[in-house]
Amino acid sequence: MSPRRNRQHGGAKPIDRTGGDRYGLEQTEEWRGEDWVVRQVGGGGAAKHYRCPGCDQEIPPGVPHVVAWPRHGDVDDRRHWHKACWNARDRRSARLQRSRNAPRY
Repeated sequence: MSPRRNRQHGGAKPIDRTGGDRYGLEQTEEWRGEDWVVRQVGGGGAAKHYRCPGCDQEIPPGVPHVVAWPRHGDVDDRRHWHKACWNARDRRSARLQRSRNAPRY
């Protein structure tokens, strides 16, 4: 006897117009007297390496994180943050010192 299969056969899949888990919903938050658009990015949507401005560490592909940019900013103004760094952004220094052997990207 074959093992039982629990998958559905045939039928059309529903269309997901929200972008699935790749991109979250946008929220607006105020920071430094400016409105910022904040979007949660799931692990499936994180496909590249990014540098977090909060801790100056790399965000590897597949790690959920936050993308934030000024409401009236350009596409080039987007920054990718660790979730914890974004939540602690008021407690972090803006002038982080890298070690001598830290990468510059």
